[in-house]
Amino acid sequence: MYDFKIEAGTKAAFYDELAKALESLVAGEPDQVANMANAAALIMEQLGDLNWAGFYRNVEGTLVLGPFQGRAACIRIPFGKGVCGAAAESRETQRVEDVHAFPGHIACDAASRSELVVPIMKDGELFGVLDLDSPSPARFDAEDEAGCEKLVRALEAAL
Repeated sequence: MYDFKIEAGTKAAFYDELAKALESLVAGEPDQVANMANAAALIMEQLGDLNWAGFYRNVEGTLVLGPFQGRAACIRIPFGKGVCGAAAESRETQRVEDVHAFPGHIACDAASRSELVVPIMKDGELFGVLDLDSPSPARFDAEDEAGCEKLVRALEAAL
């Protein structure tokens, strides 16, 4: 069993430590599903004010639900639809302060108010996305975005 106690003074230092913890979880493990499952659990445990943390995988041009922590979720999301689909289509991180104001938002959980979605790349192709939802508006800031992009880079190395 893993028991990570991350107590950093700054948000940047917190994400540095979280990335190191993730790297240790996935080190030497070739199974992508296991690595995404542990990553989702670690993120949900360590980041506050989340109601969903998980992954959607790119399966033949559609995002398909992968390992996650939280309530049951939408299973398939077309590229270009909702926040996850926008991140998949653009290959750019999407940080949304108010999901209800986002054009085409897909409400898998009505409690979600803000969202952060980071594309995951493997061999130059979209592997999937990391999706974080919060019940609080404007939960994610630029430091969270940079930190979660760092987490994704750590995970990409194990996919």
